[in-house]
Amino acid sequence: MNCNVAIMLMHDYLDDELPPGDLSELKTHLEICPSCRSRLEQLERTEALTHKMMDSRIVITADQSSQLTDRIMRALPVKRRRAGFARWVRNHPAVSVAAVFVLVMFSSFLAMWQQDNDLTVRGADLAEVVIEGDTVTVPPGAHVKGDLTIENGKANVLGDVDGDVTVISGSLYEASTAHVSGEVKQIDQALDWFWYKVTHSISSLAY
Repeated sequence: MNCNVAIMLMHDYLDDELPPGDLSELKTHLEICPSCRSRLEQLERTEALTHKMMDSRIVITADQSSQLTDRIMRALPVKRRRAGFARWVRNHPAVSVAAVFVLVMFSSFLAMWQQDNDLTVRGADLAEVVIEGDTVTVPPGAHVKGDLTIENGKANVLGDVDGDVTVISGSLYEASTAHVSGEVKQIDQALDWFWYKVTHSISSLAY
């Protein structure tokens, strides 16, 4: 039992409303805690003084009444206010869990964004795609079926792509002779990359 709990039980004890089990625990705590023993003695003296005044019908002055009230209030345990943020989290557990999940995901993706510098080429049809160093080229006359994604490299689109072309952390050159049937996207910001990864992951799960 800690001291805060013991102080709360003291008031029930003085009112003769403390259950036997709690009374036993309180007595055990008082045997090993001088501070709580002193607090209980103060409360007992205050209660005795109050009863004495009521029994003898002693008329007390306003100053004495104020002092007595102050002593009683100081003897009461202080109720700690819960922090506003902690209370909000407790009242909105689902939103809190979702926010933490998004924060963890964003932190992980941001770390990956900063550390991943290797060239990555993804697509369903890469047979006609030429890769030289960090440069990925769709040659003139080539026809790539499906989406083409290039990370950490240079993309030269000179032929046809029957799908989307996405370049992440790299450069894109699209010749006038090229034809891309889908959307051409360049992602150079961490937030855009994070959103792309999330939507891409969701789309992968859907299929």
